[in-house]
Amino acid sequence: MYKELKQKQIQTDRLEVSYLEAGEENKNNLILLHGNTSSNLFYIPTIDKLKDDFHIYSPDLRGYGYTEKLPIDSTKGVRVWSEDIRSFIKKLNIEKPIFVGWSMGGGVAMQYAIDYPSDISGIGLINPLSPYGYSGTKLETGESNNPDYSGTGAGGTNPKFVNDLKNKTLGTDSSTSAENVLKTLFAPDYKVEDDLKELFVKSMLLMEIGEDFYPGDFKPSTYWPFFGPGERGTGNCMSPKYVNLESFSTIEPKVPVIWFRGVKDSIVSDASFLDIGNLGKLNILPDWPGEKEYPPQPMVKQTRYVLEKYQENGGKYKEVVFENSGHAPQIEEESKFVRELKEFFK
Repeated sequence: MYKELKQKQIQTDRLEVSYLEAGEENKNNLILLHGNTSSNLFYIPTIDKLKDDFHIYSPDLRGYGYTEKLPIDSTKGVRVWSEDIRSFIKKLNIEKPIFVGWSMGGGVAMQYAIDYPSDISGIGLINPLSPYGYSGTKLETGESNNPDYSGTGAGGTNPKFVNDLKNKTLGTDSSTSAENVLKTLFAPDYKVEDDLKELFVKSMLLMEIGEDFYPGDFKPSTYWPFFGPGERGTGNCMSPKYVNLESFSTIEPKVPVIWFRGVKDSIVSDASFLDIGNLGKLNILPDWPGEKEYPPQPMVKQTRYVLEKYQENGGKYKEVVFENSGHAPQIEEESKFVRELKEFFK
């Protein structure tokens, strides 16, 4: 049974941030950044296992958890969150933290490193957002499929899921309830403990819903699948129209990077079940123009490409593969995750 930590609140020069804190102040600072459709509550098991080795902070990002619900300007990309985190770090005088970012949070960590490389001491990426955003690109170099970035952003979100989140639908009767969608985070054969399932569903239902939040707004496109990113909300922040993290490979000074990758991840993969190109290829979305025009996004290959460039430029990175994990190896193979993280940053 995991004890839920008490949320703390602090007012920065940008917004009021809710966060969890654990560990002794004389330990290395570790900042845990959550992903989309979640909050810092997903990190409670991880915090419990790492609190003796690090001084841990885990903030809720804007639009999620208990942090102040201020509108999200998608044209800033993931920098809207990294700048919030910057204000959080400055307010608490957190020196040279290690960042661990999960999924979307991995993109936020990389953006922070691009903008403030001298202010961090290490990066951990858990199945991170591709450096070239979510959907709409091809090749390991992240070439855009279309000039208006069609098929990316908020328009690709299942409206039934949005409605269930808005109505805080519980149980499993609806195929898009939080409890059912939660299962997709994990490998098919993984069973989440009941107390954690309750905690994670609670976390998902704390998300703010609407065009300024999740999923955001969208615009029509003349290219398949005939929608493009808008300028508001979380989904559009991850559109390649607004986010490109390739310059992570050239940051100075370089810091050690560890990449945690779940083999059975169906969310961030080279054949993601949420990727528009893959949905077209599987005939789930009609009128797919084909592999040449709109292939599945090779998300893992794109991350590896940027990290290899990082290494070629003098950096150090380690890839840790979790054969039995989906999108959340820090939960699914917790012991291995904790061991690898502690060993890498000791």
